[in-house]
Amino acid sequence: MSGGEPEPRSYYVGVDVGTGSVRAALVDQRGVLLAFADQPIDKWEPQFNHHEQSSEDIWAACCVVTKKVVQGIDLSRIRGLGFDATCSLVVLDKQFHPLPVNYEGDFHRNIIMWLDHRAISQVHRINETKHSVLQCVGGMMSVEMQAPKLLWLKENLRETCWDKAGHFFDLPDFLSWKATGVTARSLCSLVCKWTYSAEKGWDESFWKMIGLEDFVADNYSKIGNEVLSPGASLGNGLTPEAARELGLPVGTAVAASLIDAHAGGLGVIGADVTGHGLICEGQPVTSRLAVICGTSSCHMAISKDPIFVPGVWGPYFSAMVPGFWLNEGGQSVTGKLIDHVVQGHAAFPELQAKATARCQSVYAYLNSHLDLIKKAQPVGFLTVDLHVWPDFHGNRSPLADLTLKGMQENTTHSEFMGTISSHGSSLSHLLFFSFSLQVTGLTLSQDLDDLAILYLATVQAIAFGTRFIIEAMEAAGHSISTLFLCGGLSKNPLFVQMHADITGMPVVLSQEVESVLVGAALLGACASGDFASVQEAMTRMSKVGKVMFPRHEDKKYYDKKYQVFRKLVEHQKEYSVIMNGD
Repeated sequence: MSGGEPEPRSYYVGVDVGTGSVRAALVDQRGVLLAFADQPIDKWEPQFNHHEQSSEDIWAACCVVTKKVVQGIDLSRIRGLGFDATCSLVVLDKQFHPLPVNYEGDFHRNIIMWLDHRAISQVHRINETKHSVLQCVGGMMSVEMQAPKLLWLKENLRETCWDKAGHFFDLPDFLSWKATGVTARSLCSLVCKWTYSAEKGWDESFWKMIGLEDFVADNYSKIGNEVLSPGASLGNGLTPEAARELGLPVGTAVAASLIDAHAGGLGVIGADVTGHGLICEGQPVTSRLAVICGTSSCHMAISKDPIFVPGVWGPYFSAMVPGFWLNEGGQSVTGKLIDHVVQGHAAFPELQAKATARCQSVYAYLNSHLDLIKKAQPVGFLTVDLHVWPDFHGNRSPLADLTLKGMQENTTHSEFMGTISSHGSSLSHLLFFSFSLQVTGLTLSQDLDDLAILYLATVQAIAFGTRFIIEAMEAAGHSISTLFLCGGLSKNPLFVQMHADITGMPVVLSQEVESVLVGAALLGACASGDFASVQEAMTRMSKVGKVMFPRHEDKKYYDKKYQVFRKLVEHQKEYSVIMNGD
């Protein structure tokens, strides 16, 4: 059956662990999503920049949603299971029990989340080494990667955590271990977040140089010394215990996992675009950029040969699509930024009430309100005098600069929202408390019109950030013509259209909006043997839904706004030097 058309109505389960919830889907061999379920998961923030979760809580949620999506299904037709998750760090002892990653000693909280920035001192020291492995992370390691977090644990929780630890998993690998009992790691997680090389393996000199020689001494058993490509079948499939907990048959094929953004990329980038009038139809798949936009945004570009892009992660070989090199750009907490801007504004209660009365989301209401107040001009022109720099959690790409997140390391979310809600009083007040969201052109107005326009300017700023990343990629050697968007923000038509207009490129949306889940299920399909390759599964299970083209008549306007956006970069750096200097 391998390589041919799978039997009719074969099913695959995809499980996606995001920042705030676990989701599962039942998907057939054509990529059609047949059932969906989600379950919230707990998060803790015991102090500023510390973000934690529980592996037990997450696995329990995985079991709940998986059982829901297979209810009433002939279980004998479920051929495979795939996991994706955020690149959070899971810590277990030698008996695979949770260990605390916090000063409180709470064993339940054994995950340092991907967005945790506690290891700022450690990542600075790692970057000062200028070690050669840093060439594959754009020249500068991010605080969101695993090496600085591991070093933080060794330096701060030596007795309660580090000395007792037996296993450090990336969250996607923890899930596949929990399902199969196999401790093999996915190539995706290790090369993208742990400095592993697909060609050379671990670099002993790096771990010794940064003070984590412990891993070398035990032959990397704690962080992975067996590595498999995403989609490879693990062991004998589901163990009896995991099968019972998930509500699936024992021995169901389980795939080596992917990071969540990479699953989204896998779910969209291979779609057949024939007949949609897209320039990429006659171009190689390397002309496509997958943008996975949810809590954060990730920009996935692939190439046949390695391309080094300053400030952009990679190149990573076979980390997403087998046989291709991957570069990964990103914008931290973009979705969260939009929420902060909207929810912190003085007019938010009015917005909430009006949206509820219309049975709309606040963003659907804002989009319709913008159409109402734009009059005869294009909606994007409402921000002609309003410009936003969007990095309130540091710039991931292409500047790779944590200092741009603000003047004070201890600015809290409430302080951030307070500056937004009181922004009418003075621009200097906003800039003093939070350089992270730099806004120019504010007025004293705080009504609903003002909120809608500030929301629009923030969405535009995120799209300008995407353009900034694309320019860096193309300057290094990529040739990109089309964007493929997925994730929660891709459901917002304003967000999508602004990306098309500002980049000047068409945006492709999948037929199935839950592309990340399709990507996870696609892994399960590969593990089952129903497809000869990941590329074949990508082509058959990903379909084009909608295409949004750029409005070229607005190009001159957005080119001018982009020039202002780039000027804001220079101002941000100047502010940081002044305020953080002696």
